[in-house]
Amino acid sequence: MNGHSDKILYRPCVGILLLNKENLVFVGERIDTPGAWQMPQGGIDHHEDVRTAAIRELKEEIGTDNVEIIRIAQKKLRYDLPETMRAKLWNGAYRGQEQTWVAARYIGEDRDICLTAHAPPEFSDWKWVSLPETLPLIVPFKREIYTQVIEMFKDLAHLSPPRI
Repeated sequence: MNGHSDKILYRPCVGILLLNKENLVFVGERIDTPGAWQMPQGGIDHHEDVRTAAIRELKEEIGTDNVEIIRIAQKKLRYDLPETMRAKLWNGAYRGQEQTWVAARYIGEDRDICLTAHAPPEFSDWKWVSLPETLPLIVPFKREIYTQVIEMFKDLAHLSPPRI
């Protein structure tokens, strides 16, 4: 084996825990996997910092970047893709994703959320749920990451909503 194939990398990624004015969390149902819900996430481009990537991903996935960044996690989290998915995604170049999570406050209106603003869309549906309600909605291979995300940001779900 050559040196390149000995080490399969993790794709740099940002995940966004998006809270609304009632401290509920945005989750979207994956268009390619009905019944699988997740928070917005996506790759970090080479020229981007985490904050820029988070804003771009929100604009692409939910059609709006009307948010305020509350916190950027210091710890990166990794998950491995199931073997059956590795070859299909990113031409098999990555073992999984290494995520930096961002907590953000949505300051727009629900009517501003548009899942078809960017082609192809990633989500077929969306909803606001309480932080504890997120875990059962998530695909099994991501649940450990989401458990850690909930732990990192649980204090934010109890903050008083901003006064507008």
